[in-house]
Amino acid sequence: ERITQTVEITKHVVDIEEKGVKLRLTIVDTPGFGDAVTNTECWKPVADYIDQQFEQYFRDESGLNRKNIQDNRVHCCIYFISPFGHGLRPLDVEFMRALHQRVNIVPVLAKADTLTPAEVERMKNKIREEIDHYGIRIYQFPECDSDEDEEFKLQDQALK
Repeated sequence: ERITQTVEITKHVVDIEEKGVKLRLTIVDTPGFGDAVTNTECWKPVADYIDQQFEQYFRDESGLNRKNIQDNRVHCCIYFISPFGHGLRPLDVEFMRALHQRVNIVPVLAKADTLTPAEVERMKNKIREEIDHYGIRIYQFPECDSDEDEEFKLQDQALK
């Protein structure tokens, strides 16, 4: 079945259980932006959605009945960056600058499997430089515990 392009903010809820730990994961799919004729503040609906979820959680926390509060806050934004071009587009910069105070941003190089390893490395370095240059704060993996085994430490370092 062919997947159609998202045209509005859509929520998908998945219940996951791993090693006896139950987790409800909500994926919020946003429409591709930057495709319109005018892209002025096209990130605003996403920023508004994130703010609304935080406000709703705050209202629920401030209420009298706090037993069954659902946490629908957005905790992470996986931001896909086009592999075609030479780094971040101005739209990418504006979007991430609008959101980096609200949510953890994890930049991901989209379609990286279509590039050679050297091209991937070059793009990653260029994107990192631009993120630093524009003062965009992205998610930083925490340091792993000192008592972890060497294999885990190497995996942790590779992810960083």
